[in-house]
Amino acid sequence: MKKELRKAIIAGNWKMNKTRPEAQQLINELKPIANGIGCEVVICVPFTSLAAAVEAVKDTGIKVGAQNVHFEANGAYTGEISAVMLKEIGAEYVIIGHSERRQYFGETDETVNKRTKAALAGGLIPIVCVGELLWEREANITEEVVSRQIKLAFAGIGAADAAKTVIAYEPVWAIGTGVTATNEQAQEACKLIRGRLEALYGKSVADSVTIQYGGSMNAQNAAELLAKEDVDGGLIGGASLKAADFGVIIKAATVG
Repeated sequence: MKKELRKAIIAGNWKMNKTRPEAQQLINELKPIANGIGCEVVICVPFTSLAAAVEAVKDTGIKVGAQNVHFEANGAYTGEISAVMLKEIGAEYVIIGHSERRQYFGETDETVNKRTKAALAGGLIPIVCVGELLWEREANITEEVVSRQIKLAFAGIGAADAAKTVIAYEPVWAIGTGVTATNEQAQEACKLIRGRLEALYGKSVADSVTIQYGGSMNAQNAAELLAKEDVDGGLIGGASLKAADFGVIIKAATVG
């Protein structure tokens, strides 16, 4: 992390977990842990818990995010939620292009780009997810895959808006598997992403964008991953559902 250049952000992706009462209980457990902490703490909760989460984090430093957003402001899109709706309810962040959205729900590089633009236009901070499949890493094409995803995700987005985004590198082979990229692999990929941003927008923007690692970061490995120069935080899955574990990760992000 280079906190003198960019913000450290630890975001919890709760995925399809926690009812409203369960969400309120977990947030209450997180409040004393996140109080006065030296990084940004975000919880990305299911749509049904957004209002309850926004209310529960009042007067704390915890921010609330959604896990998806549609690329239109309104219309005949049954089951979808727009950036305007998310902003109105009090969300500040939104995850876009998570590997599970790509794998199970047909998310593409094109729709990631459209959703990112919609989030920015709606005043939300997008957490744009990129990362390679296992066979792509084994074929030694991680650089090509991640570079393509970055270029397409940010197509048509100007430097000022690009600087408002967060990028999460999540190697798909490490999502929910318990397998984590090595510290060196995480740093290498995050440095690659920063290099692609520099090629697109210049060094100033590249240096300002927070790049998270999102592949099974947990209480045991967080400190070593976050010690890497280009790893500015984490997009945390399972470990974000346990206040004690999430707290360890949050505290690791205050160092440096």
